[in-house]
Amino acid sequence: MFENLNERLEQAFKSIKGNARITELNVAESIKDIRRALVEADVNYKIAKEFTDKVKDKALGTQNVLKAVKPGELMVKIVMDELVELMGSQAEGLNLTGAPCIILIAGLQGSGKTTFSGKLALFLKSKKNKKVLLTACDVYRPAAIDQLSVLGESIGVEVYKDLEIKDPVQIAQRAVQYAREQKLDVVIVDTAGRTSVDEEMMLEIERIKNALSPSETLFVVDSMTGQDAVNTAVAFHQRIQYDGVVLTKLDGDTRGGAALSVKYTIGKPIKFVSTGEKLDALDIFYPDRMAQRILGMGDIVSLVEKAQEQFDEAEAKKIEKKIKQNKFDFNDFLVQVQQIKKMGDINQLLGMIPGMGKMTKDVQIDDNAFGKVEAIIQSMTPQERTNPDILSMSRKTRIAKGCGRNINEVNAFIKQFEEMRKMMFMMSKGQGMGQMVQQMRNIRR
Repeated sequence: MFENLNERLEQAFKSIKGNARITELNVAESIKDIRRALVEADVNYKIAKEFTDKVKDKALGTQNVLKAVKPGELMVKIVMDELVELMGSQAEGLNLTGAPCIILIAGLQGSGKTTFSGKLALFLKSKKNKKVLLTACDVYRPAAIDQLSVLGESIGVEVYKDLEIKDPVQIAQRAVQYAREQKLDVVIVDTAGRTSVDEEMMLEIERIKNALSPSETLFVVDSMTGQDAVNTAVAFHQRIQYDGVVLTKLDGDTRGGAALSVKYTIGKPIKFVSTGEKLDALDIFYPDRMAQRILGMGDIVSLVEKAQEQFDEAEAKKIEKKIKQNKFDFNDFLVQVQQIKKMGDINQLLGMIPGMGKMTKDVQIDDNAFGKVEAIIQSMTPQERTNPDILSMSRKTRIAKGCGRNINEVNAFIKQFEEMRKMMFMMSKGQGMGQMVQQMRNIRR
């Protein structure tokens, strides 16, 4: 996420990090590089210019004030603060008032709007304890209705659809009435994808909004389209005055222009970011956390929150005790693997750890790599899982046949497990941190 922007900003900071103090000369050089980095990330030049002017003024204003702080560290802090302000300062929650609350979803064709509707339904159901109804109002594409139906079934959320009616306004109104009768909390209305130049479709989304008076209207945009996304967001807001923006595909080749420009340009907050195909890959947008990730500082708060959602506290204490006693076994490892998989894409998780983004830049761990590990462990007997030390060559050969892997793969995994177990034991005693990155590299092989 934002790797290119992060690298360019790192280069910009280098021109000032080696200096003993901040001067107009070294600030000017750094500012020029920061502005260029933002423009290359598809941020509008006017926004980039205003941003860097603010950074310059603040940096020069500290020349005779913060002498104890290194110039490079100070510049990073100033840029960080300005990035947070540019993206909205703080997270903006959803307005969930209404009985039921109505959330209208609008977006371009191919923006990921229908998938986001499913993700939002799961978010509200699992994290807000809401009874949700998904509503299929794309009357032009039967495939979109089928997609929403499949998504709803997979997360246990009912989908309201009416294949006989071709007016999306009527469908949406009937869905709201149905939700009232069933005492449901939230109605999410998924509308047809459209383009900003399609006048007929734009009139339709206006009609739906006017008929429903939703508590929230969210505009879904593909973040990979950069400045084009911002321009389209402006066109839509002029027509339907939405309440917030959703950035999808943020795990792709994102330059950063949309995330950095949309709040400044429209005055409406980014409320959610979608970072993967899985239905739980949806996060509230926190400007301060995003700024940290852009600057390569990781996002440890989000990582801890994801871990807390998946890891059982009692189980964690039990495993911690076994690690300290050097009794960590394959059963424990399997539990950890399964919980990590639930947290999301492993490469994104590594990027949330401060410093790990750069250290593991060239390490791409395939989520399917865990499948090999699970197959090997599941081919062991209960005794072998509990007692790794009894794994003789004959046992390893049998395990290899049982999981369909060759003996070299089984040997390599068991060796890596032993090394990891030793490292965890040493770390529990305050030693062995230097081996962490190598273990991250090994786990994918």
